[in-house]
Amino acid sequence: MSYFTLSNVVIVILIAVVFWLIGTFNGLVRRRYRVREAWSDIEVQLKRRYDLIPNVLETVKGYAAHERGVFEKVTEARTRAMGAQGKDAKAGAENMLSGTLKTLFAVAENYPQLRANENFLNLQNELSDTENKIQAARRFYNGNVMDMNTAVETFPTNLIAGAFGFRKEEFFGTDSEAEREPVRIKF
Repeated sequence: MSYFTLSNVVIVILIAVVFWLIGTFNGLVRRRYRVREAWSDIEVQLKRRYDLIPNVLETVKGYAAHERGVFEKVTEARTRAMGAQGKDAKAGAENMLSGTLKTLFAVAENYPQLRANENFLNLQNELSDTENKIQAARRFYNGNVMDMNTAVETFPTNLIAGAFGFRKEEFFGTDSEAEREPVRIKF
């Protein structure tokens, strides 16, 4: 009778371990997809910003034609940001683009007729809204990355993560204090 009871206990323990493994694996998969979804949200907002920038440049060019160097820097930064591969490279390129946009809007402040232009004001509001959405998407992404990285590194989940190839994800952050300042868009 004790042999029958011992074998039942072992079977129950094995079943519990199998269910734990399945649950842990599925939790890691869910976290990985949340990170991917959050990254996709960032890319959507970045694309929206990329699409707005040429319109802003064209509007400003009409009033500040002699500021050619600023326009070239913004265009170059936009091109680099659009072509950046990997999260670190993307973050660096985006931070550079934000810096050049700050310069563009600082130049635009010198032109009162531009600040009164309805098209420019609408573009400015859309770009400001997009910057806010990018920041929200970054926070959402980084929160999901934190959850994933915590799961990948904590015991005993790290055993399953290592066995099935789950790795830490990169945060989407800023590189320097100057880049941490938001793009100021006010007229």
